[in-house]
Amino acid sequence: MSAQVSTHVPGVTGIGRDTRTVDEMPLHEVMREDARAALERDPSANSIWDIVLYSTGTHIVWAYRRHHWLYTHGMKGLALLLAKRTRRKLGADIFPSVQIGRRFSIDHGIGVVIGATSIIGDDCLIYQGVTLGMTGKHGGKRHPTLGSNVMVGAGAIVLGDITIGDNAKVAAGSVVVHDVPHDVTVAGVPAKVVRDRRFNGPRLVEDDFDPSKLDDENVRWSCAL
Repeated sequence: MSAQVSTHVPGVTGIGRDTRTVDEMPLHEVMREDARAALERDPSANSIWDIVLYSTGTHIVWAYRRHHWLYTHGMKGLALLLAKRTRRKLGADIFPSVQIGRRFSIDHGIGVVIGATSIIGDDCLIYQGVTLGMTGKHGGKRHPTLGSNVMVGAGAIVLGDITIGDNAKVAAGSVVVHDVPHDVTVAGVPAKVVRDRRFNGPRLVEDDFDPSKLDDENVRWSCAL
């Protein structure tokens, strides 16, 4: 199965934005984006070389990228063999069929487990000890789907064919077994919403706003209010 993860970010139009999927990009370009994303998120890294040489989480992501490429290009046996070796070497288990979007980061990375039918959107960050697992179902889609810009804290467990909405945050140590809306933070066992960042009131600029409209003087004044 080939990863077809959307690159849409809520509130941002496609004008002037690279909207390619992972499978529409060269592997080396995807991996370079991963490294840059890790650098932006890691306050202990002073340069891209700190990420390339010392970031275990990035090495885990890169290993997955290679395994997924092999898996989706007819070399499933080799992909599974290399994934097994990475599991022993780096202490993380990401099945090669997992679909993961662009600019994916794992902080630290030890103990991460991501099941075979998981789907992860763009710009996501997960921490050590995270499990994206199943609840006993053995056929079809049985692992979680994460939207874009999702953060999953250390030791969190997300189980079953559920969806974590865009921009959601899962607190460390939480157990999530139900869908999570976009733009909220959940915590606890079982996880419940503890912070809601959704906005349902009037907006000066709509989510599908076209920046080219900024040529309109009236629009420029409304945005300056």
